[in-house]
Amino acid sequence: MITIKDISERCGYSPATVSKALNGYGDINKVTAENIRKIAAEMHYLPNAAARQLKTNISHNIGVLFIDETHRGLTHEYFSSILNSAKEELEKAGYDITFISRTMTGTQGSYLRHARYRKCDGILIASVDFTDPQVRELVFSDIPTVTIDYTFDSHSSVLSDNIDGGYALTKYLLDKGHRRIGLIHGEDTLVTKKRLNGFYRALKQYGVNLPPEYVTEGAYHKPSDSAAATARLMNLPEPPTVIMYPDDFSYLGGIAQLERMGLSIPNDVSVTGYDGILLSQSLRPKLTTYYQDADRIGRVSAGKLIEEIEEKATCVPEQINVSGHLIEGQTVRNL
Repeated sequence: MITIKDISERCGYSPATVSKALNGYGDINKVTAENIRKIAAEMHYLPNAAARQLKTNISHNIGVLFIDETHRGLTHEYFSSILNSAKEELEKAGYDITFISRTMTGTQGSYLRHARYRKCDGILIASVDFTDPQVRELVFSDIPTVTIDYTFDSHSSVLSDNIDGGYALTKYLLDKGHRRIGLIHGEDTLVTKKRLNGFYRALKQYGVNLPPEYVTEGAYHKPSDSAAATARLMNLPEPPTVIMYPDDFSYLGGIAQLERMGLSIPNDVSVTGYDGILLSQSLRPKLTTYYQDADRIGRVSAGKLIEEIEEKATCVPEQINVSGHLIEGQTVRNL
């Protein structure tokens, strides 16, 4: 391993001068500092992480708590996009990433204990059961956290604007003349509550009262649930003219069920998705959906977490909403 002493011998400056140049001190001639840094790069010098941590009290290690109950892990396109853009932003700022779990050195522990063991400067939390006592223990510890799509008092979070998403999709359908609107929503989470808020807000604005059986529960990212819900809706005495699915991936179950029932999209029934993942735009007919800006959510989350770590004296916890937009496809019939 190349040391400061090795660089000193190579360039002819004292170890103290080399150290100051590599750490950006301003009391060294700029030309000298640039020359030292150039030689260090040529020698493939890497700073000692442990020594840097002792000096700055920052390990430059970020924990990520991500639990996908659909068991699709990082193949979950929405969350993988968020985590990938967050990773890029964190790496630009010199941070490494560690996934946090309850398992540590082969034994069961807690999220907080694992985070401390890995010396995490901060934690990014996405797609977990936010009511889990161990998650709350981590959030309310002394380790900075940023949550995605969930808010805790006095803690920072980055949120997709789900109220606007639910409203925009519903208003679009109402403007197309639909009044019998079937909605398959996900589990009882804050995200679901916000989308339902937008949904009912648009219905109220247009003076539309839906029978309760037009709104049914499924599960996010679970096509089999959406298939069963589609069958329930289309077997009603007066079925809906359009079905809103909880996400684009779940819509695949809807397609299969409608095909089994001999129904075509959009001639027999219109449909919408949610998320705006690449898959939704590859299907034919092209799916009408609401695009969540996963890339921006990830970058904003990473930036806020870095601020929480590096600017503790001036950083203020905040809830940041990230807007999306409607993607008009060919799956909604104009009535």
